[in-house]
Amino acid sequence: MHGMLVAVLLTLAGCGGEGEDAAGLRGGLPVPEGVERNTDPALLTQGKQVYRQHCANCHAADASGAPNWRKRDAEGFFPPPPLNGSGHAWHHSTEVLADLIRNGSPGGKGRMPAWAGKLSEQEITAVIAWFQSLWPQQVYDAWFEMQQRGR
Repeated sequence: MHGMLVAVLLTLAGCGGEGEDAAGLRGGLPVPEGVERNTDPALLTQGKQVYRQHCANCHAADASGAPNWRKRDAEGFFPPPPLNGSGHAWHHSTEVLADLIRNGSPGGKGRMPAWAGKLSEQEITAVIAWFQSLWPQQVYDAWFEMQQRGR
């Protein structure tokens, strides 16, 4: 049953068909007691500033991603996805997200630029914490559960 719930969450949150929105999910997996999002105000403020300066141009000011982000463009690339929990970013560990920010899209698979040498590790941590703060609780809970299983 637990595996089926995760599969439903994955499908509803961005890996499935058009028009699905993770913000509409109900009954998310609970975060174990004592484990919460990073809510350090200074870190989140820094992350918001980094996002506005370096990320918003592509991923939208509200982190909703590019219009039609699920459809490949004429060159075969997907436009920048949402980072607000309604796309697939939450399917990735913090380490994978940081690596993608640091090194950009893997060879020929996207247009995400590499930010290594432009953003510090602290800024990368802060921007991830900030966009994770936008995720609906159900999405964060599902993400946390996947991290615990080592995905």
